[in-house]
Amino acid sequence: MTEEPSLRIDVVSDVSCPWCAVGLSALLRAVEQTAGDVAVDLHLQPFELNPQMGPGGQDITEHLTGKYGSTPAQQAQIRETIRQRGAAEGFTFRPEGRGRIYNTFDAHRLLHWAEGQGEGRQVALKMALLAAYFTDGQDPSSHEVLLAAARKAGLDAGAAREVLASGAFADEVRAAQALWQQAGIHAVPAVVLNQRHLLSGAQSAETYAQAIRQVAQAAARPATTAG
Repeated sequence: MTEEPSLRIDVVSDVSCPWCAVGLSALLRAVEQTAGDVAVDLHLQPFELNPQMGPGGQDITEHLTGKYGSTPAQQAQIRETIRQRGAAEGFTFRPEGRGRIYNTFDAHRLLHWAEGQGEGRQVALKMALLAAYFTDGQDPSSHEVLLAAARKAGLDAGAAREVLASGAFADEVRAAQALWQQAGIHAVPAVVLNQRHLLSGAQSAETYAQAIRQVAQAAARPATTAG
């Protein structure tokens, strides 16, 4: 019996990035589609779009206008495009969009901790956080929102509370962000296959599935042809 090829996937993204919600949803669909053909080892990596964002966040229209120079009408059009893309990949965005944008550093600390709490817990927490923000309009910088997401992901809420209260994993998150930025990641979502092959932006599930199979097969080929 031939062992299925394995593939490491690193997803560099932010909780406050709508295209990251689309991309991760599509990638998870792709992982399901390739299950049995490729054994995927998935890791979520931190990226803060707005590391200087203060407590309470900022009005989203004001933020996007200041950052990109876009008008409210343009923002509404982009929001609808994202909503439709999300729906196609199984993710629900609120039609009215986000009211505010928030700091996500504590969310990344909690995600870093969750990676060591059992298979699938980190991904479950990330999806719960994305849903809390984009589907339910909640504040992802709020510790109560973070704890609710941790419980939804099947994590120990008491341990999660200790992580948030203590400031744990701050250095690890900053180091990981610096590492990926040094590797040339300056926009998200970024999906890196076997630490070599980069897929930038939110791709479709079909595109991710094709890439997963191609990279895994190429990586396994030398081992199967060796004498």
